[in-house]
Amino acid sequence: MLPARCAGCGEGAGQLCPACRALLTCAAAGPAGPEPPPDGLPPVHAATPYGGPVRNLLIAHKERGALRLARPLGSALAAAVRSADAAGAPGAPGAPLLLVPVPSTRRSVRERGHDPALRLARAAARELRRAGRPARVAPVLRHARRVADQAGLSAAERHRNLHGALTVRPRTVALLHGRPVVLVDDLVTTGASLAEAARALRAAGCPPRAAATVAATARRAASIGLGR
Repeated sequence: MLPARCAGCGEGAGQLCPACRALLTCAAAGPAGPEPPPDGLPPVHAATPYGGPVRNLLIAHKERGALRLARPLGSALAAAVRSADAAGAPGAPGAPLLLVPVPSTRRSVRERGHDPALRLARAAARELRRAGRPARVAPVLRHARRVADQAGLSAAERHRNLHGALTVRPRTVALLHGRPVVLVDDLVTTGASLAEAARALRAAGCPPRAAATVAATARRAASIGLGR
């Protein structure tokens, strides 16, 4: 029996070695996202640039069933949510943050066996509550139509592919009104998914105050401040 290798660097023992854990826990969360941002994209905050071990960790969690990574990745997402919360307009006094994950398609959930963004949102909400910030997960978005695989599409093609693809479940609209809503996802690249999710929320009369992700593509990271 050989010890498991770190899913991030492939070197350290265990699913997440101390060095790769530090990449997540020591990251300076802050504003991120594409420049220029697509129409309708709310302010985005991320915990770390996307690349290297962080990229490997996100892929391992999303595509390879490394579900134990949800807690450390969720902690990084919580840091991005706190950054977005601190920068946003104040919500209703005492109202918990509502973390709205960008949903996976039903086909993706079947193939992966889980919804990665939803799992990370739940881990982030637990971390926020432990730190004294009331938060709950509100999986209110659903796909209204089929979309093509985003892989290989340009930024403009991704926006056309996703436009009008998401909607808010009618029975959940009342849950959102008057609450501070933060969209969450594992990664922001072109911003197409987050912009479409924000459009759907605005159409339901519940505009999000911000969006938060674990990582942002390094070439598009605005000011996460890690020098990468």
